[in-house]
Amino acid sequence: MSIESIIKSEIVEAVNSCYGQGIDEGTVQIQKTRREFDGDLTVVVFPFLRFSKKSPEATANDLGVYLQENIEVVTAFNVVKGFLNLVIDNSYWISVLNSAMQSDNYGFKKLEAGAKKVMIEYSSPNTNKPLHLGHIRNNLLGYSVAQILKANGYEVIKVNLVNDRGIHICKSMLAWLRFGEGETPESTGLKGDHLVGKYYVKFDQEYKKEIETLVANGMDADEAKKKAPLLVEAQDMLVKWEAGDKEVVGLWRKMNDWVLAGFEVTYKKMGVDFDKVYFESETYKQGKAIVERGLEEGVLYRKDTGSVWANLEADGLDHKLLLRDDGTSVYMTQDIGTAYERFNEFSIDEHIYVVGNEQNYHFQVLSLVLGKLGYEWSNKIQHLSYGMVELPEGKMKSREGTVVDADELMDEMVNTARETSNELGKLQGYSTEEAEDVYNKVAMGALKYFILKVDPKKNMMFNPKESIDFNGNTGPFIQYTYARIQSVLKKTIEAGIEDAEVAKTDITISEKESNLIQLISTYPVVIKEAGDTTSPAQVANYVYELVKEYNQFYHDCPIAKEENTDLRAFRIVLSKQVSQIVKSAMELLGIGVPERM
Repeated sequence: MSIESIIKSEIVEAVNSCYGQGIDEGTVQIQKTRREFDGDLTVVVFPFLRFSKKSPEATANDLGVYLQENIEVVTAFNVVKGFLNLVIDNSYWISVLNSAMQSDNYGFKKLEAGAKKVMIEYSSPNTNKPLHLGHIRNNLLGYSVAQILKANGYEVIKVNLVNDRGIHICKSMLAWLRFGEGETPESTGLKGDHLVGKYYVKFDQEYKKEIETLVANGMDADEAKKKAPLLVEAQDMLVKWEAGDKEVVGLWRKMNDWVLAGFEVTYKKMGVDFDKVYFESETYKQGKAIVERGLEEGVLYRKDTGSVWANLEADGLDHKLLLRDDGTSVYMTQDIGTAYERFNEFSIDEHIYVVGNEQNYHFQVLSLVLGKLGYEWSNKIQHLSYGMVELPEGKMKSREGTVVDADELMDEMVNTARETSNELGKLQGYSTEEAEDVYNKVAMGALKYFILKVDPKKNMMFNPKESIDFNGNTGPFIQYTYARIQSVLKKTIEAGIEDAEVAKTDITISEKESNLIQLISTYPVVIKEAGDTTSPAQVANYVYELVKEYNQFYHDCPIAKEENTDLRAFRIVLSKQVSQIVKSAMELLGIGVPERM
């Protein structure tokens, strides 16, 4: 049992003993003592004043005396207005350190039978263009949240839904037919997703030219947008695709295969993976069948034009399109089908969709429509909504001046890591292969940490150069601290100092050392809170605080040169445990840590 739990239990007893009143443990508030005051933990006394009928100071003193008499490791206390500051004996904190060292995966909960089963969908790319900067935040968030939920003892299923059908896909296909002259990834040397994305842009360019021509010939601009020949032909291609036209389907398969092969390269470079990949081209059929059943049962309605809708006015929303006039599906249709398949196949307890905040309305509607269609699990859908991520102007190349390509960004990060490391002379004596491994870990660590340290709900500005700084709240700073600890531990072994796994509890330690252990003790709580809030930022900012605290300890407290053997052994154990947590926390963020830098 943690010291916080012990104190809460004893406070309940103290209020009963001192004032004859029973209270719930939930009313007891405990926090870390502020650094300007003596003490380790602080109890907020104000909730108990109505029982004591005394001043805050007198009440705090009553409780302090009781706790000191009844909890062996509470060695002293002081009162500051309505706050009771408790001093915890160093022996307790050292025992916490020893317990953490002896734990397998400290802070993690084991997967047990009957564990909550959570599915998390992330990435969800379209097969008409490469992954971009928005996808990077999406993938990093999804993967990290999955890791954190696993650490909380959940059974986690990571899935990707590839949007491989629809009018946007047909636009790329049509443009390639018209203007591609048969070029392929092999003939051009381009990744397949980049090649297909090139023709998506080409479609837009030619489509705009057609609109201009129609408008110049007297057609209304809105009408021209609808009647431009390229768009009409793309719409016709979509109808043919849904009808199973062999020629259209054959082209679709060929171009999709190019894109999917390109995606795999990007995912590997990014360090993310999936347990199962779904394809919209397969799930939309299930969605259409469900919508048609809802139509038959009167839950949905059909307009005179042939389109099918859901009336959500009773829920404070509007009407939502589910099938177009020509019978083709929309995103909502395939999401209905996909959700149905997933809940039936895996019997999941919760489904988390990692999608940008511009789709908040979409997932609100999805849950409502599924509920109207009679699915009891419609309330088990959670939308992990995240903000936009942008780059400072001119920092990176961007396609069409708006979209930052994921592959280009990651390549540029590696180049920046290489340049920065060489300037600082950090990898002297490394082989080329060893150095490249470090460059990649530093680059991806910088990228991932900089993005994940921001609360998902917030918009953010990503500055590539700033992210690779080896000082401050950055991935490389944390990686460097980990490597520094490994170097320290290696030097103690080389100096013939006996290795240590357990520290003696009867030694005197400094305030910095005590603070460091107290921070170690909160790691399990951080993992739980990060899981509860689906926010990797909690882990990221915790690990930064931990390495910052360690560096202060390292500056003031010698390890190999410490003459007191018991104190030296303690510091070796402390360093080991910090490095284990750093590695563990960074893995939750999907970040590797080099053993030396």
